[in-house]
Formats: sequence, C-alpha cells, structure tokens
Amino acid sequence: MSKKYPLFARRSFLATLAAAGAMELLPLTLFAASADNAIRPFRVHIADAALVDLRRRLAATRWPAKETVDDASQGVPLAKLQPLVRYWEKRYDWRKAEAKLNALPQYLTNIDGVDIYFIHVRSRHPNAMPLLMTHGWPGSIFEFLKLIGPLSDPTAFGGRVEDAFDLVIPSIPGYGFSGKPTVTGWDPDRIARAWAELMQRLNYSRYVAQGGDWGAPITSAMARQGAPGLLGIHLNLPAAVPPEVSAALATGMAPAGMSEQERAVFDALLAYGKKGNSAYFTMLTARPQTIGYGMTDSPAFLAALMLVHPGFANWKFGADATQSPSLDEVLDDLSLYWLTDTATSAGRLYWENGARGSVIGSAPQKTQELALPVAISVFPDDVYRPPESWARRAYRNLSYYHEVDRGGHFAAWEQPVLFAEEMRAAFRPLR
Repeated sequence: MSKKYPLFARRSFLATLAAAGAMELLPLTLFAASADNAIRPFRVHIADAALVDLRRRLAATRWPAKETVDDASQGVPLAKLQPLVRYWEKRYDWRKAEAKLNALPQYLTNIDGVDIYFIHVRSRHPNAMPLLMTHGWPGSIFEFLKLIGPLSDPTAFGGRVEDAFDLVIPSIPGYGFSGKPTVTGWDPDRIARAWAELMQRLNYSRYVAQGGDWGAPITSAMARQGAPGLLGIHLNLPAAVPPEVSAALATGMAPAGMSEQERAVFDALLAYGKKGNSAYFTMLTARPQTIGYGMTDSPAFLAALMLVHPGFANWKFGADATQSPSLDEVLDDLSLYWLTDTATSAGRLYWENGARGSVIGSAPQKTQELALPVAISVFPDDVYRPPESWARRAYRNLSYYHEVDRGGHFAAWEQPVLFAEEMRAAFRPLR
C-alpha cells in the first residue's frame, strides 16, 4: 500500500555550516525547496550556536513589574513564567528532543511550492489503516509523539492487532520544519488540498484523518472537498455551535428551549468570551506580523504569548511530575517554534482563516456539506464541549460521539492512552 522511498544518504547542509560556525537556524531556511514530487529523508540537527543564542536571550530577558492581580486575568503570572524561563535557560536539553524526532522516519516533500515536513510510521502489522493527524497552535507534531507506539503497534499497548494504524503526521505550512509560505492563500482549505496530495504521493488509496485545534478545520475541509481515498474523519474541536446559539452569544441572552446540558455549555461559552481568553486569537488574526516581531526577538515573549492559550490553563509546568505533557515536553514545543523561526509564519494561519470569514477568525466550516462519516470526542477540560444534540445538528453523518472523562484542548498530548482508545473506537467501523 505504501510507496517505497528513494534510499539515499546525504550530509546535511546544516551540519556543514555548523562545522564552519556560520549557522544559527535550520536547513529549511537554507535549502531551496525541491520543485519535483520527490520524498526526501530528513534529519533534525540544530547548530550549537543557535542553542547558545537561545540561552543568551533567555538570560537577558527584561521582566515587567508583577501583575496587580492574584490570578491569570492579566496574562501568565510572573511567578509562573520566570521559573519556566530560568529552567529553559539553564536545564532544558534540546538534544533530547532531537533524539526523539530522529528516532522516527522523517521526510520532506514539496507541494504547491512549499516544503512539507512529515513523520511517517508504518505499522509492523499487516492491513494497518493509514491515519493522517494534524496538529494546531501553539502545538506541533510533538503533540502526537506519545501516540505513535499505541496506534502503530497496539498489541504492545493492550490493543488488538486489527486496531493498527500507519501514521502520517505533517507539520502545517509555516510551522516547525515545514517551509514558510511566501504568498497569501494558505488557509485551511488549501492545506487540506496539500494533505490530500501528500496521501496520494504516499500511495494511500484508503485512509482516515484526525484533527483538533487548527487540525479540525483542515481535516473538515478534506472531507468537504472529497479528498480521494478519505473514508472518514475524527475531530476533537468540532464546529458545532448552532446558528441561533452563535447569535445569542452576542447578546448574552440564551435561546429558549435549551436542555440543562445545552444551557451549561452556552453559559461556559459566554463566560469564556467575557474573560478575554481569546485575546491572543484576535491579535493573531488581526496583526500577526506585529505580534511576530516580539515572538521572533524574545523567547520569553514567545513563551508568554503561547502559554496564555486557554488550552494550557490547567498545566502545572513541572509542579506535577506525572502530568503530560511534562515541562520538558512543553519546552520541546516552544523550542521548536523558536529554533525554526516559525512563530510569525505559524501565526499567519489565523489571519488567513479570518480573511475568509465575515467575522474575525470565524471562516465558515460548512459542516452540513460533509457527507463522510464524522467521529467526535469531547474532552471535559476543553475550551468548548458541544453536547451531542448540537453535534448531530452540525454533522449529518455523525458516526461516533463520546464524552471522555479526562483531558483538555490538547488531548492527544495530555491523555495519549485515552486518545489512542478514541482513535480505535472511532475508526473501527471503517476498516
């Protein structure tokens, strides 16, 4: 089912420059994008000079005065961010993150003028179902690393051989090791078409797809566009707010006839908006270049902006050693944005999506146009938890709906075992 990749070895241009002491960033900023359809093996290596520069900038952080409140209503509290930045400077080891990535099969291929980075893990089990997984912001491919074992080799993690998946995990254009678009138009619809092309290049004639955060509208667009070979999708941030509820949120008056659960979700959405939780969303949608200057110049600012995301609100950043993701895993993600210089290019996805909608940041997902089976998992600590009644109104072919008992917005990162179980259950009928 899978196309054989060209097997060849080449010395990284990055390594050559690093040896000469002339390199600070990644090969993706230095290599010209390939113009053909070739799939090229990729290996991560950041020059020592770039890591030294990161630590220097962290050490030189100029801190603001302490907030005047005793909560996070003014942003990430100083007492929470300073220890994280100090740890990032003095104790964090990016080389361990590199080793995790380089233990996996990584590739680049050029699609529509942009190099696309992806991890591709084939299961050792026969007849594994191909699964395409798309991350969000400020997440990355690091969200899915703990899922790779349970999904590709289920028998080693308490699953069944018939639940095995081949995994394709790409970085969104402008994120991580993927190339940065140099023209406008890279919105979720265009990314969806690129993902369909990627799966065709891998010679997958039948596959499923999953997405949360930005991955949700991208995955939904693939289904709406009828991507060749796509059998069904799974979402953990569905676009399932009924029109009358969306209108009522602007007035603050709940529509009549709501169930108790629907009213609770409405009240939670109303409170979420009033607390300013979407301020980062508004800024990135309106002026990503402006906010990008700060994220590109200061790693502490990058951390402060990304950690204000409500999906991180309940994370202890190292205070709980058993929590997933750990402090080091969070810093793997932040370091990826910093070392690839993609904070600004990643943020432009908000602008691209907002340019398509009549309301800032709310381009229509046209859920009623999705004919393929749609599976939905709702996690209790997510920023939005649609009741099943709303999900069924939004998706005419809702094939699976489950309210999970643990996990939040970045559920694959936070609860990889539960998330793997959701993937098995959601896609089992499509095998």
